[in-house]
Amino acid sequence: MAASDDEQESAMASNAAQDREPAPRVPLSRDRILRTALELADQHGLDWLSMRKLGQALGVEAMALYYYVPSKESLVDGMIDLVFAEIEIPVDGDWKAAMRGRAVSVREVLGRHRWANGLMESRSTPGPANLRHHDAVIGCLRQAGFPIVLVAHAYALVDSYVYGFAMSDRALPFESPEQVAELAQTILARFPVDEYPHLAELTFEHVLKPGYDYGAEFAFGLDLVLDGLERYLGEAG
Repeated sequence: MAASDDEQESAMASNAAQDREPAPRVPLSRDRILRTALELADQHGLDWLSMRKLGQALGVEAMALYYYVPSKESLVDGMIDLVFAEIEIPVDGDWKAAMRGRAVSVREVLGRHRWANGLMESRSTPGPANLRHHDAVIGCLRQAGFPIVLVAHAYALVDSYVYGFAMSDRALPFESPEQVAELAQTILARFPVDEYPHLAELTFEHVLKPGYDYGAEFAFGLDLVLDGLERYLGEAG
């Protein structure tokens, strides 16, 4: 039986009303808050982020956030824990390969979350991913036979190198080999080359060569650090 005109109009009106209905609001949760904050910090920087701006991004009043994160420090604790959760955890076995993989992973993760460098080891209330990461690094070295004192030396040395290199990455005024060459040529054009012969030599003989990548220096330095630790481990044994 064909529907009457009234029934058709009623159905159309009902469909139109449904189309106008807003999508169901995603429930607020600590995880949703932290992941939104992480995304905003990646886009704009941590200094830009505030509870008010975070609330706006989530479609809620800032006060609603405090039930899940009582302060911005608590928020940052949670954000840093998410960053740690992205880092490759070293496993037992070949300690050098595990520590190299972990170091490379730290640098890659900090490249995605540039605001986090300088905060990774600063948390007085670390989260579970943070603690799990540190425990795994210590466990990897202990299983490889590192005395506990050498574990402390190794952890401090590797992290100082990785975090320091990541900080240099962040500060450098270029992001690609093409930009390096352009910057080097601009700088060299501003002063007599014979006044700075060693700088000029490095620039012309290395930096401006095809395929130069500042990031490749990371692997060279990391191998020196790990080789040095291996030598000390042999002496300790």
